[in-house]
Amino acid sequence: MRDPRLLAKPPVCRLGCLVLVRNPRGDVLLVDPDYMDGLILPGGAAQPNEPPHLAAARNLHAETGLNLRLADVLAVDFTPADRHLERLNLVFDGGTVTEHAAAHLTVPPQHRSGLFGARFVPARQLPDVMAPSQAARVTEALAGRALPVLLHGQRAT
Repeated sequence: MRDPRLLAKPPVCRLGCLVLVRNPRGDVLLVDPDYMDGLILPGGAAQPNEPPHLAAARNLHAETGLNLRLADVLAVDFTPADRHLERLNLVFDGGTVTEHAAAHLTVPPQHRSGLFGARFVPARQLPDVMAPSQAARVTEALAGRALPVLLHGQRAT
């Protein structure tokens, strides 16, 4: 039974669904957005009622052409409201792609994607190409601790 009071004023928090993808050398896939300085993990916001692992996969595909099954979360990062709404960011484990897949990323034109491009960056260079909070998020995700993605208590498939 739905209580209309629960939906009268829902909380405002965006859900960011990001993906950590590596190549066989362990370099991290990053995208270069035209709307902010520095590189970031591929991904984006979930749409209303969209499962986060599917949102992450959808955004990853739209930004890079990669189709990956995402089943584990490597990091959860809360960003308080500043000039944007508060945001909860989930970093999903995209695993390691083949050299062939890494060499054949498909980034749509900037006018459609808001991206200048995508590239793999060695982990030691992340602080040089990312904002400090972004680099710290990726560093934590690289630690290898994973949580399963659940939908109503069952592993997402």
